[in-house]
Amino acid sequence: MKRKSLSVVNKVVQSSPAMKQPKLGFYSSLNQTHTYTVLLDWRSLPHHVVLRIFQYLPLIDRAQASSVCRRWNEVFHIPDLWRKFEFELNQSATSSFKSSHPDLVQQIVKRHAAHLRYVSFKSHFVSALTLVFVNSKSLSSIKIEDTPVDDPSLKILVANNSDTLTLLKMSSCPYVSSDGILCVADHCQGLRELALNYSILSDELLLALSSETHVNLEHLRIDVVSENPGQIKFHSIKKQSWDALIKHSPGVNVVMYFFLYEEEFETFFTEESPVTHLYFGRSVSKVVLGRIGPNCPRLVELVVCANGLQTLDNELICIAQHCKNLTALGLSACEVRCSALVEFVRLCGRRLAQLSVMEEILTPDGDYGLDKIHTEVSKYLGRTWFPDVMPVW
Repeated sequence: MKRKSLSVVNKVVQSSPAMKQPKLGFYSSLNQTHTYTVLLDWRSLPHHVVLRIFQYLPLIDRAQASSVCRRWNEVFHIPDLWRKFEFELNQSATSSFKSSHPDLVQQIVKRHAAHLRYVSFKSHFVSALTLVFVNSKSLSSIKIEDTPVDDPSLKILVANNSDTLTLLKMSSCPYVSSDGILCVADHCQGLRELALNYSILSDELLLALSSETHVNLEHLRIDVVSENPGQIKFHSIKKQSWDALIKHSPGVNVVMYFFLYEEEFETFFTEESPVTHLYFGRSVSKVVLGRIGPNCPRLVELVVCANGLQTLDNELICIAQHCKNLTALGLSACEVRCSALVEFVRLCGRRLAQLSVMEEILTPDGDYGLDKIHTEVSKYLGRTWFPDVMPVW
């Protein structure tokens, strides 16, 4: 139906509310007109609305959407769309992500590198990463995963983005050494957050980061991951090295994520550590948890995702007694007696801002049962509290 016919139909419908039932062919034409009108509405969406939609799309979907019409293509090249982006270049058949074609990435980088601020990069092609580093001049946040980035690549990054870089996060980057990290710290005076694998961390690196010429870090995240279970013995970091870092950056948050097996914790928490946030993604033994209280006085948050069938009563109470800055606790897949949890909360008091405990880990005893524990815990927290419950779908 032509566009003129639409106005005629509208007039007829408005002027004849009690008109007879039209034929099927009339409805078919009316539906076609409605569909055509909807398509016109999509194409005439305001730029800011289309931009918002594009921001949720992967790169390949953005590129395809940009070919719908001239208006959407204009939005595709708006600088605000390229402030933050994730480049996925892995060609693995098992990958659940849509891989970005290197040629498309190259076109985007060449045209919009000056607008990039936050980049997450995952690729087996270091040349593509180098392309981003060479063409970008104002990167502030970079996340690199499973990419063969090396020290020379970091030097290129520093050469072009030393005035803007504030966060650098790397994981599974085996070709990066302490020298590469120091190169970033030497030249990026705005660097405030650094995240890296424990394999890169060393006494030499911590001492170098603690020198007067280096920046004062606000966040240091360390991922301790077991890539070859039982085959790697993790090295230890001396207390003097940690002390030097804290003296240089007294307000730094030291965040550690552990994904180890119980037998691999041998070298950790045997002496005082400045860690502030601890996350155990796999089972951790009572022995290791027992060392946390005396050796982690700066601890602010503790999350234990798994432990086993042994109760953690004494270990939790010890942590509450020694860690005076603790404000958050998360427990799941472990065992804790109700009376021990109540004592833990009593010792921590109202500074315990977050308490997430799964109901199934709590064991009733002679003092408290599941029907009363929420009342006692709420009393010491100064607010209403209930244990978390696994939803049943």
